[in-house]
Amino acid sequence: MIAIAGGKGGCGKTTTTACLARALATQGDNPIVVDGDCDMPDLHVLAGVPVTPGLAEFTRGAPLDDVTHGAVELPGVDVLPAGHGDSDDLDRAAGSLTGCRRPVLVDTPAGASPAVATVIRAADGVIIVTTATRESLEDATKTAAIARTVETPILGSVVTNCNGGTDPSTLLGCQTLAHVPTVDSPLTATCVRECYVRVATAMKKRNI
Repeated sequence: MIAIAGGKGGCGKTTTTACLARALATQGDNPIVVDGDCDMPDLHVLAGVPVTPGLAEFTRGAPLDDVTHGAVELPGVDVLPAGHGDSDDLDRAAGSLTGCRRPVLVDTPAGASPAVATVIRAADGVIIVTTATRESLEDATKTAAIARTVETPILGSVVTNCNGGTDPSTLLGCQTLAHVPTVDSPLTATCVRECYVRVATAMKKRNI
């Protein structure tokens, strides 16, 4: 299970989660993406799936196949929406999904809340998403600090809305996996797709 995390809202976590899952699907995997933002869920909108059933039903015993939805906008990807779930549901779901044989990507909430730490702690690795702004980079360092505190490997960072002028590798203490340019439609842009294929390839080389 991989946590897709970033301290600042609007840094591109949800888009990164979706695009990375799609890249994994094109490489033969059948990933599950989890909307971990129970306060402001929007992964279901991006993926084109219903908002329920989701986390709440899963943690109350519903089989995973019954609460995941094939993503209309992301062929080969199944989505577990936040639905009416809360932070307790996210905590339980993260624990349950650690043994899943399929790749699992969790779109974490923004910030440095206990819910974020819980997901990162349960994950096999974390990818930190940030923009090139000072505020976003500062928040990303807090995310990196959480990962190190709970001893979860940082797989690297993705810098969104950036053509390569900023390299946060020294600041965050991890490899910069991709600089993703600003586009109007990231799900359909070839340049964005190529960025996340590189990230997916880097993940698979590390057997994540």
